[in-house]
Amino acid sequence: MPDQPSKTVIISGGTSGMGRAVALARLGRGDHVTVIGSNEARGHALLDHAADPNLRFLRADLSSIAEVERVVADISQRHQAIDALALFANRVSPERKETPDGLEFTFALYYLSRYLLGHRLRPLLDAAPRPVVINVAGVGTTAGQIFWDDPQMTRRYGQVRAQLQAGRANDLLGVAFAREAESKVRYVLYHPGFTRSGADAHPNPFVRNTIKLLARFFARPVADAVRPIVEWIDRPPARALSAIDRGRPVDLSLKTMNPDNAARLAAYTQDLLRSRGS
Repeated sequence: MPDQPSKTVIISGGTSGMGRAVALARLGRGDHVTVIGSNEARGHALLDHAADPNLRFLRADLSSIAEVERVVADISQRHQAIDALALFANRVSPERKETPDGLEFTFALYYLSRYLLGHRLRPLLDAAPRPVVINVAGVGTTAGQIFWDDPQMTRRYGQVRAQLQAGRANDLLGVAFAREAESKVRYVLYHPGFTRSGADAHPNPFVRNTIKLLARFFARPVADAVRPIVEWIDRPPARALSAIDRGRPVDLSLKTMNPDNAARLAAYTQDLLRSRGS
């Protein structure tokens, strides 16, 4: 798109699947792209494939608060403004495990890393002309809930329960983020649906192969799923908060987007971070 100035784009979880596709598409438009991921081999494979000096890979374990803070410091030293932050990082954990911060892994990676990246990088986003955050999760899905009495799931852990809780937390994250009226950042919650992406990350070989088989027949091609993301980076929506479920707008009055619950989760998250010195 020669009439568009180059942009600075940060992608978490961008070494494979949809994140990788967005990185390559934006590089094709002349952008400066930083991809954050924990898999060093995939990161270097992406660098080799792109062979583009505008691409940078930053290895980090985003389930760690300290690692996210390190990433934020690194990006802040290198950039004066960020045009787009695209959030993909997620990984299924069949068994409950804790991060070095004592947090349930799925909560820490799928939700808290996105909270921290969005809020910590907000000054750089607000320094851009038309900034946008795109949070790729499961908006529009009403299954799952926040377990307010046990958000870290110390009791009755299940990988599906953990994924659904973090998905609903991301819905509320978008609601709370967009209510900060002094910011010009546009926030997009995006559910791409079943996509031919991410199966390789599942730790169970049987589940991994089953997902791949189903994807051959029923999943959307990655190129179709990422097309809206690529375009939002050039043309963010006009509203402070947008929610899109497989191409359809989500009613923001949906119960999973409740502003009171969004404020409650934000307060819980802030207390959690303060208790860990962040």
